Amino acid sequence: MNSNDKPIYSIVGPTASGKTELGVALALRLGNAEIINCDSVQIYQGIEIATAKPSDEEKRGVPHHLIDYVPPHVNYTAADWAKDATQKIYEIEARARVPILVGGTGFYLRTLKNPFFESPKTDQKLRERLRKLIEKKGAGHLYKILQRVDKPSAAKLFPRDYVRVSRALEVFFQTGKRLSEIQPNRARPPEFAERIEIFALNPPREVLYQQINHRAFIHFEKGLVEEVKQLRISGVKDDTNALGAHGYRRVCEYLRGERSLASAIEQTKQDVRNYAKRQMTWFRREEGVNWLEGFGNDAQIQKELWKKLNI
Repeated sequence: MNSNDKPIYSIVGPTASGKTELGVALALRLGNAEIINCDSVQIYQGIEIATAKPSDEEKRGVPHHLIDYVPPHVNYTAADWAKDATQKIYEIEARARVPILVGGTGFYLRTLKNPFFESPKTDQKLRERLRKLIEKKGAGHLYKILQRVDKPSAAKLFPRDYVRVSRALEVFFQTGKRLSEIQPNRARPPEFAERIEIFALNPPREVLYQQINHRAFIHFEKGLVEEVKQLRISGVKDDTNALGAHGYRRVCEYLRGERSLASAIEQTKQDVRNYAKRQMTWFRREEGVNWLEGFGNDAQIQKELWKKLNI
């Protein structure tokens, strides 16, 4: 594959910050761009209401890739996404077009720039045991276990980031090796890694939280509980990555009789607010991020980006 000196753009930021709107606006401004989804929930088919997937109207004719990409029973990983996104980038650039990565899953973006090792296949029984530990003792308990068996990996993760904490524990218990020891043997970064220019949205915190709360309420009103019921009837398990997403996880708890519907709604609001806060912390730790102080659908923010890119 021939190298390319043209930039690859990435629009990131917390949930509900307007990444989709800004990404589409940038694609239209460039006139020859295509969007690659960088959101770990929008990847899944059949997971609709609480995912903020762009509608055909919101896409405004811009080609989108890796949305509704895998069935919900598949536990699609960051390494899987990085491999598929790499292929999409090469395909888009082969058409003399510009790739734009849009989404808030910072772990996906980091994995794309710095590929991981080949991790062991998921042991579903082990994963279920860890999930039950979380339910019984909380995510912090798993984090303490990881601190004991792999302190360097724990230092890089948030105690409440139960998905990645669990995965690090799975690697240790399946292989007997620490994730922190294995990861340095990762593959070489792709040639385009240094061409990725990251732009992160930073809207006012209180306004963002208000939008998150409102959006969570609307998701339940639009039938989130029924959507989860149908997914479970179709055979999707509660411990899959798809049903572990914000909103879906709390609905599963409600359907298992572990909390009331009102509690599921309020906990979802809190979960998503906490997630937005973690996203901001994550992107502040990333190198070379260009910050945009507002929402992506703000005309002034869009003009600021056009000025930064000289387009």
